[in-house]
Amino acid sequence: MVRIALLVTAVCFVLMCSVTGAQTIDVGRGEVQVRVPSNPESDTTLGLVVLLHGYSHTGQLRESEWKFGALVDRYGFVLAYPDGTREASDDQNQFWNASDACCNFSGSTVDDSAYVRAIIDRLLSEYNIDPKRVYLIGHSNGGFMSYRLAYEHSETIAAFVSVAGAASTQARPAPPNPVHVLQIHGTADTVIDYAGGDIRSNLSGSGERRPYPGALASAERWAVYNGCAVDASAGEKRDLVRSVDGDETTVTRYTKNCKDGGSSEVWSIVGGAHTPQISPTFSEQIVEWMFAHSKP
Repeated sequence: MVRIALLVTAVCFVLMCSVTGAQTIDVGRGEVQVRVPSNPESDTTLGLVVLLHGYSHTGQLRESEWKFGALVDRYGFVLAYPDGTREASDDQNQFWNASDACCNFSGSTVDDSAYVRAIIDRLLSEYNIDPKRVYLIGHSNGGFMSYRLAYEHSETIAAFVSVAGAASTQARPAPPNPVHVLQIHGTADTVIDYAGGDIRSNLSGSGERRPYPGALASAERWAVYNGCAVDASAGEKRDLVRSVDGDETTVTRYTKNCKDGGSSEVWSIVGGAHTPQISPTFSEQIVEWMFAHSKP
């Protein structure tokens, strides 16, 4: 019996250790999943990454596929992956109220910008996070949401990564502060077209036309916001997906004459789909890009 008890205790300890960094917070809309380093140094500041899911998905689904939580110890950051709200349709798809294009199809008035900002503020108050290293990663609808958050909270967001999202179509002045931008997009994306398009024909299938800019147009708009010359240079190719052999991803950078704290970049996955079949280093490459782009 003693041996059995010891075995049970050992198993429980292993299980507890496997979720040591898993926590939750609540800022008014239910629990938000948070991952933190297992044993952070008390005098070491951490980065903060907020991962935003796509339309009809959840934060847990996006994290389960991209596995940024497995990197929090190695790179030293706090990760949050919240959920949007459910739409009023029969399908009750989960969404972010990000832009005119995507993906508030039910006329919701929910303020997701304020909600995600509340999550950021809560985590900044509870953990030893460097306020100059606050980042967003969004897929599809979450990418659209990242553009909105960066525009409305440019004083807080150091950099963001939009995977298969797009910027707003609204003509508006630059935000008060520069923000580093990375747009990752598959050239064969049939949901959010690489060259731009409209949501009516891609997601909802009917109703009013909801146009959005393409990957390069989105990045160029933010290059202008950031004071960069719209004179792109090519970077070294990358391997982001396992479904295409070799270094399939081309890199386009807008980094000339940018304001301090701002730049714009596009990683074009040649032949890539809307939800990329990621390479083993996909998430690491994103984290390393973000941490190389902090607030000044």
